[in-house]
Amino acid sequence: MKLFNAMDISASALTVQRLRMDVISSNIANAETTRGKYVDGKWQPYTRKMVEVAPNSKGGFKQIFNQVLNNEPSLSGVKVTRIVEDRSPYKKIYQPSHPDADENGFIYLPNVDVLKEMVDMISATRAYEANVTALNSTKSMLLKALEIGR
Repeated sequence: MKLFNAMDISASALTVQRLRMDVISSNIANAETTRGKYVDGKWQPYTRKMVEVAPNSKGGFKQIFNQVLNNEPSLSGVKVTRIVEDRSPYKKIYQPSHPDADENGFIYLPNVDVLKEMVDMISATRAYEANVTALNSTKSMLLKALEIGR
């Protein structure tokens, strides 16, 4: 196991959590956007986006588990695999005076639930803070180890 492996793991997690917070912020900012993208001559509402995260290590759970059991260091952090769009339906609201209302007077709002986004934001923030704490603890331990050599 290399000396700074724990710092690399925390750094990768910080990067992932920061991206999650950015995507969640974008979802909240566009919660009322009726013109998200132009498809086939029509405007569609903004579509909620989600971040998919996976371990950086190669192999599945069984391989990683066996490596840990055999004291083979396999930890290497996390990575974003992709950003996907939520497939849940848009919110349909009757508002005939809205400029984007269809012929029946309905508008379609994004599939963003602000309450759910705030819960996700709190989760991402707490995970970010936990990784900062882990990074600082690792740094402190490395500095103490260097002091032993004096």
